[in-house]
Amino acid sequence: MKAAILEALGQPLRITDIPAPTLGTGEVIVDVAAASVLAYAHDIFSGARDYQLQLPLVPGAGAIGRVRAVGPDSTSLAIGDWVMCDPTVRSRDNPFAPDIALQGITAPTPGAQKLDRYFHDGAWAEQIRVPTENASPLGAIDDPLPWLALGRLLVPYGGLLAGAFAPGETLVVNGATGAFGSAGVMMGLALGARAVIATGRNEAVLGELARRFGPRVVPVTMHGDEAADRERIAAHGPIDCVLDLLPPAASAAQVRAAALAVRPNGRVVLMGGVGEPLALPYNWLMRHNITLRGQWMYPRTAIPRVVALVRAGLIDLAQLAITTFPLERANEAVAHAAAHAGPFELTALCPYARNR
Repeated sequence: MKAAILEALGQPLRITDIPAPTLGTGEVIVDVAAASVLAYAHDIFSGARDYQLQLPLVPGAGAIGRVRAVGPDSTSLAIGDWVMCDPTVRSRDNPFAPDIALQGITAPTPGAQKLDRYFHDGAWAEQIRVPTENASPLGAIDDPLPWLALGRLLVPYGGLLAGAFAPGETLVVNGATGAFGSAGVMMGLALGARAVIATGRNEAVLGELARRFGPRVVPVTMHGDEAADRERIAAHGPIDCVLDLLPPAASAAQVRAAALAVRPNGRVVLMGGVGEPLALPYNWLMRHNITLRGQWMYPRTAIPRVVALVRAGLIDLAQLAITTFPLERANEAVAHAAAHAGPFELTALCPYARNR
């Protein structure tokens, strides 16, 4: 089968033939119809982002495809079913603290690397092998491309689940102008937020969020003065929950500006990539009964729940404009994704498409 291979950091992907995956118990093989290209894929492949890769590797985090083969222990999936291939692979032998690898993108711990050596190759190939539990049924669909948006929506949904977000509450999405942040705005609205306070530095994108999603979106431009930024956020309170999705380039002050605006008994969920110590005040957290939680990715049950929100018409997958490339143009797709990293754009590889 055809696949894109990353053989060494800093080198272009090589498009070549590799053996098709073989099926084992507890596994599913899927024909990949479409796979997402992360906006920061180039940074991963160049080594600029310190992701733990075991090379050579077929990259690609997540896909939409059709089941080709199922293992003997599968009871519901059938050949031909449309599924989302969830890249979040968890070890099965430790239910309390499973090792987690993101198939085709990173294995950050020794345990995850052991897991990754088996479920190694990602979705930039004609076929992918995934654990049975990672092939999530979608039901009947006409076009697989819009469903790639699930991969973007699930991350903030996992954060909102962790923060016990409830209908009628006021949500702050800190870092709303990015790809995951804008998806967080969509998820907050779909879950019945009274208001979603969307923060960021890009005033134009904040305005576009308000234009697309209506008056429940309250844009707040961040200017870099922590105290003043916090006042602008708190002016739209009381704030029940803060979902922080700031990128690695952001500062701890940007996190605090939103986190410290939450009401007493409020919740703060950290899902971004900020590398600085946050220095949140101990007494404030304690006296105001603040729940502070980190959350990486989402539980398995999140996928059918988000599919149900789409089916109910509460999320419009057409909000994302998707540009597609055949597998042979994977390097071009990586460059395109980096240049079109906006909140309403997505780049995809379609392995069964061919150059014309």
